[in-house]
Amino acid sequence: MDRMGQPGSGVDIEAEEQTAGRLPPGQRMQRGEWPVLHYGPVPRFKPDSWDFRVTGATADGEEAVWFHDEFSALPAIDVVADFHCVTKFTMLDAAWRGVAARTVLDLAPPAPDVAHVTVWAEYGYSTNLRLEDLLHENVVFATHHNGEPLTPDHGFPLRLIVPHLYAWKGPKWVRGIEYLTEDRRGFWEERGYHNIGDPWREQRYSYQEDPGDGPPL
Repeated sequence: MDRMGQPGSGVDIEAEEQTAGRLPPGQRMQRGEWPVLHYGPVPRFKPDSWDFRVTGATADGEEAVWFHDEFSALPAIDVVADFHCVTKFTMLDAAWRGVAARTVLDLAPPAPDVAHVTVWAEYGYSTNLRLEDLLHENVVFATHHNGEPLTPDHGFPLRLIVPHLYAWKGPKWVRGIEYLTEDRRGFWEERGYHNIGDPWREQRYSYQEDPGDGPPL
């Protein structure tokens, strides 16, 4: 018997062993199409009225705004990173292209006392992040996945990718960020999801939170 397992099984044991160390606890490798999961309808993209805003406690006290053509002209980066969904599937080595979160923060920096952000998306959807999470070098406001523009049901024209956290921390249809001097839970964080969302610590639900992980529910 070779490394393919039992005859006729179609299971590549060697590949499974190599993959196992890359999967956070409770995750399985996604095979086939990228599942479509979101709350609410897919918004209609209106390029003439679309903008991206940085609000809240900015360093200069001013709001920063980019319209679609302006945001599209910002320097782009390519990132290859894994994608961990809280529903327990993981996509390995997904390729993303878009604007680095660091670029946005450099152009519209936060005030010195900012430690958290709210990421806003269409229909008032939101999630919260620690500023340090947004500053990771592979965090990107993505426009493309695996060389192709995002489809509307996967977040076109813009979604946030935060590879080191569960994927709900990177909303689809992003419209901006708000700098916060005090943490504030987002949509799913108010409804029982963990305030931080580290897949390697399997931080799925709010009942798992330790003191200091987030504001009171």
